[in-house]
Amino acid sequence: MITDKRQKNKLASCHRRKLWQDKVIKRIFQGSAILAALMILFIYFFVISRGIQPFLPSYDGDQQNVLSFLTGNRWRPDMNPPIYGVGFIVINTILTSLGAAIISFPISVLTALYIAKVAPPKLRAVLTTIVELLAAIPSIVYGVYAAGTITGLVDDFAGLFGISTYGGNSALAVILLLAIMIFPTITSLAVVSIRAVDRNLELGSIALGASRMETNFKVVLTSAKSGIFAGLALGLGRAFGEATAVSMVAGNRMIGPTLNPFDITRTLTTTILTGMHETSPGLDYDMRFSVGIVLLLVILVTNLSIQYVKRKVGGITNE
Repeated sequence: MITDKRQKNKLASCHRRKLWQDKVIKRIFQGSAILAALMILFIYFFVISRGIQPFLPSYDGDQQNVLSFLTGNRWRPDMNPPIYGVGFIVINTILTSLGAAIISFPISVLTALYIAKVAPPKLRAVLTTIVELLAAIPSIVYGVYAAGTITGLVDDFAGLFGISTYGGNSALAVILLLAIMIFPTITSLAVVSIRAVDRNLELGSIALGASRMETNFKVVLTSAKSGIFAGLALGLGRAFGEATAVSMVAGNRMIGPTLNPFDITRTLTTTILTGMHETSPGLDYDMRFSVGIVLLLVILVTNLSIQYVKRKVGGITNE
């Protein structure tokens, strides 16, 4: 009896210790989540508080008109008075980012499906390593590659149609650059999502007479749509937010928009970046935060649109 009582006390003590450890770990995770949320809120508050100042009557400088800023088709801070119109820049940003997604998304999904379900184990390991290496390459390296190679290819391609470019700097060069940069992000998340699909769904599809490829396309991809679209959202986020590499091939057009893929362009991030080191505190400096607000709104609307499209994609889900 004494031995049984000691064992019960030991088990109860061990149970209390584990409950205490679980509570501590839970509080650590909770604190980390709160800290991350506070950092995001702080960044939003800082950008918005600085970005709205040029439009307030109390601003110490040339007060700007919100409507002219949002719908303007010229960005000329060098003029007197300076002109800040971000409307055409928003259109350019959306066109180049969506163009990159149209090229990269299907290639990324098919690559992920091949890696996760079709490729032999050894080849799968090699391809996974290559995708991870592509994701780890710094953006400046992509920019140097684009400036030295992609611009040349675009210039030669335009020459086939008798079109003259600015040394290859163009919207098409930006699209190709961003397509390469977002490829590993979308592919990595798609691979993880495809591998997480319940094996029983595949076996059930095959048992009903579907071929392996029919199962992969109609069951596996549909079940993995949540992770695949999450990868698309992150990929577009990187495309919208990339500045350094894009600025090396965009050309920074002062007026627009233009639908000519061989013409130079300007994006929201390159607008924020270009000339920042030459800008002293004042109107031009604050207007870059205003562009930052627009960029945050564009990313938010894009993510909501992706979530809407994801819900419209029918079929079996693994959520």
